[in-house]
Amino acid sequence: MSTVHAPRTSSPARLLTRLAALLGLVLLGALCPTAAQAQPAGALASGLHISDGRLVEANGNDFVMRGVNHAHTWYPGRTQQSLADIKAMGANAVRVVLADGHRWSANSAADVAGVIAQCKANRLICVLEVHDTTGYGEEAAAGTLDQAADYWIGLKSVLAGQEDYIIVNIGNEPWGNTDPAGWTAPTIAAVKKLRAAGLQHTIMVDAPNWGQDWQGVMKANARSVYAADTTGNLIFSIHMYSVFDTAAEITDYLNSFVAAELPVLIGEFGGPADQYGDPDEDTMMAAAEQLKLGYLAWSWSGNTDPILDLTLNFDPAQLSSWGKRIFNGANGIAQTAKEATVFGGGSPGDTQAPTAPGAPTASAVTATSVTLSWSAATDDVGVAGYDVVRVSGATETKVATSTGVTATLTGLTANTAHTFAVYARDAAGNRSARSATVNVTTGSAPAVACSVSYRVVGEWPGGFQGDIALRNTGATPISGWKLVFAFADGQTVGNMWGGSAAQSGGTVTVTPAAYTSTVPAGGSVTVGFIGSKGAANTAPTAFTLNGGACKTS
Repeated sequence: MSTVHAPRTSSPARLLTRLAALLGLVLLGALCPTAAQAQPAGALASGLHISDGRLVEANGNDFVMRGVNHAHTWYPGRTQQSLADIKAMGANAVRVVLADGHRWSANSAADVAGVIAQCKANRLICVLEVHDTTGYGEEAAAGTLDQAADYWIGLKSVLAGQEDYIIVNIGNEPWGNTDPAGWTAPTIAAVKKLRAAGLQHTIMVDAPNWGQDWQGVMKANARSVYAADTTGNLIFSIHMYSVFDTAAEITDYLNSFVAAELPVLIGEFGGPADQYGDPDEDTMMAAAEQLKLGYLAWSWSGNTDPILDLTLNFDPAQLSSWGKRIFNGANGIAQTAKEATVFGGGSPGDTQAPTAPGAPTASAVTATSVTLSWSAATDDVGVAGYDVVRVSGATETKVATSTGVTATLTGLTANTAHTFAVYARDAAGNRSARSATVNVTTGSAPAVACSVSYRVVGEWPGGFQGDIALRNTGATPISGWKLVFAFADGQTVGNMWGGSAAQSGGTVTVTPAAYTSTVPAGGSVTVGFIGSKGAANTAPTAFTLNGGACKTS
């Protein structure tokens, strides 16, 4: 992705072959053995390095990136304040766009040294990437990985000694959709070239197919690329945009690397729908948290298409809806980021977990919210925060975090029994035993004067077009609405017009576009969408508007 050129995914024509390609990933994955190659004795880097398929710090503590991308090379005057703001929002890492001079003016050694110093001053682990390689083989202006490697070697004096603080991302999305199999050999050659030149930093490599690997080339060849690094300190970066629009695609891809003990993170990802589809950012973030993998959202600000700006005009006081999702949403940065211990964000060697918090009690119960309170845990070093989980049988889902002993949960379903519990954690990431649980039943939803008509306009193998008409049957306008329904057969919403859709499992939440934000008394608005489906396509049977049930017609 870039802020000067529009974000790229597979072209529409190539997306026609996507299903077959994605099915092929299963077969390609079989080529990856499930045991990681042993690292040579004494080969660990002095700073950030790979151990047992995971990114760790020099002291052996896990480091899980929770951060964003910043386009320094196009907005150098914004970097100093942006890094401070990114840190203030809770991030522990930032991926910084640089240029090697092939396509954009090269960032000088002094400039790069300044970026590293600013990252360290703001206590951020810094991933440095060359953007000139973007879309090589399909983008005529793109440079090669070999050229990018030469740029990094030219910066060796600036990079040396910074192994605790930076990761070298050789080249951004270094292959397009044309003959992506050609990615493997140049990637291996670039890794070997950097190691031969004496760079000891952890190296990051991006996937082909504009970073999205929808043809599975990186997945199939990850073992050979990893083996080419004599230090064993290499991590793979998958970029997830509209190619990754279902939970299965996301979890299957990430789990294939984890099972093979090959280090991976989501080096870029987007959430807003684009002309190619609607990425499933909720699953990306949930899977990254479950598997303890890093993620770096694209991007802080300044995109040609501002739909991907996390902040408007580089102003953290103007978070976009995308920014609110990344920083403050479930499995977001505020909930999950832990500062690197090299900056004092943990106590090296601290392995003692806090005691369990007291059983939570519930108050201020409404149809959609509840406030929980509990007695504090204790720890030999100090309790850093608490995680509130929803418990359903053997399954737990994190629903909130807090640095204190209370949390208010919102967005709950009315007239529903919920079970919650609390964990304590310390700065080193040690987690307590679970507290006792509390059962809460939410109240009745407010009455809403509305009706919904849902219809399938057309169907084809694997897809369909849907239409939802929302009618206000009351005497006053309805503004700023939120419509929720659930699919029963695994359908997913792609492009939507008249509104925006967010989907978690089968549950779809629709919020209005500017021109449908008010439903006049006695009037209606309509949203339409393109969806995917399997053999069955059962229509939703219940709809809620702002928490209240609507009639169906």
